[in-house]
Amino acid sequence: MVINVAQLLKSPQGTVKLVHVDETYEDEEGVPVPVKGDIKLTVVSKHILAQGKLVACVPLTCSRCVKPFVCSVTLDIEEEYYPTVDVQTGERLPPPDETGAFTIDEHHELDLSEAIRQYKETAVPMKPLCREDCAGICATCGKDLNEGKCDCPTTETDPRWAGLLKLKDKGN
Repeated sequence: MVINVAQLLKSPQGTVKLVHVDETYEDEEGVPVPVKGDIKLTVVSKHILAQGKLVACVPLTCSRCVKPFVCSVTLDIEEEYYPTVDVQTGERLPPPDETGAFTIDEHHELDLSEAIRQYKETAVPMKPLCREDCAGICATCGKDLNEGKCDCPTTETDPRWAGLLKLKDKGN
């Protein structure tokens, strides 16, 4: 996800460059993640503002049935990138005041990979589900309940609930 921004850095403030992204990058486990969308790069006071909407197809594991599936997540990116080398003189520039700020390397290339990784991490659901009505697996035998009921005997009811169950049965 590397974009050469040398010409853009030479442009006046407010200059915009639109970039279409349709690439695959490897996440921290080395798994390929396809990413598509558009990014708008704008020159803002000697640095570049990257804004856009990307869609990443992230491989996940369902938290109920433990089966792998692909989840499509939207990444609304808005980050500033600071040059490390002056594009006109080639001199090193002081680091940005912000800790953890994104930088443009000495070859005037802006790399979106780390921003995409960070936005993807916040966009992925904490308890991913392969589908809304996933039934999960049987706690006793481990059968996938999406494929049908298991043959495990039903558990006995706690005797403390017996009085309420009688009331429920009278209502039916």
